[in-house]
Amino acid sequence: MSFTEQFPIVFQALNTGFLQTVKLFFVTLAGSLPLGLLIYFAARSSFKPLALLFRAIIWVVRGTPLMLQLIVIFYLPGMVFGKAIWGSGEKGRFVAAAIAFIFNYACYFAEIYRGGIQGVPIGQTEAGQVLGMSKKQVFFKVTLLQMIKRIVPPMSNEIITLVKDTSLARIIALQEVIWAGQAFLKGSQGIAGEIWPMFFTGVYYLAASGVLTVALGKLEKKLSYFSI
Repeated sequence: MSFTEQFPIVFQALNTGFLQTVKLFFVTLAGSLPLGLLIYFAARSSFKPLALLFRAIIWVVRGTPLMLQLIVIFYLPGMVFGKAIWGSGEKGRFVAAAIAFIFNYACYFAEIYRGGIQGVPIGQTEAGQVLGMSKKQVFFKVTLLQMIKRIVPPMSNEIITLVKDTSLARIIALQEVIWAGQAFLKGSQGIAGEIWPMFFTGVYYLAASGVLTVALGKLEKKLSYFSI
């Protein structure tokens, strides 16, 4: 089969895989951003056992490879309960991958939130309390706005890293774009031993990272009016 015959087949397969990659990216982002804030509050709770538990969870998640976490989350429940609790087929693999990614990135985001919140001068919190504001009002009207400004650069780095980390989902056979490209090396749709589809997957990652870099850069500029 010539290159001109192979290209449409490969292009269609890579597009399908990339849609799965994009889906995993947005699901992870939508779940990990709010969960990260909740984990931060739990890790800084005045209830010591809860705080110690979540600090330990953050330490374990940040200290172990995401690939290992994917394997554990996908296979361990089946070994313990004797059945695949995530469901079967591609849908089940996607659910397991999404849970692993959300929890992993939520722990990283929790630390970014911590740095952003602790970076807000304590005097501003005290000023809000002197004005009669509750702790909740101080957080949402004083701390949160300044925290967002501070966390955009480190958060941007993590978000761009997430685009590339989605490729790790192939370890549980989720058919994302790298999996689709690698299939033509092993043999798929009458094509085998072709490595060029693997290199071509890099174009998808470069395009996605480029779009995110521009979008996040614009967001950072919009927030530049707020002086730290």
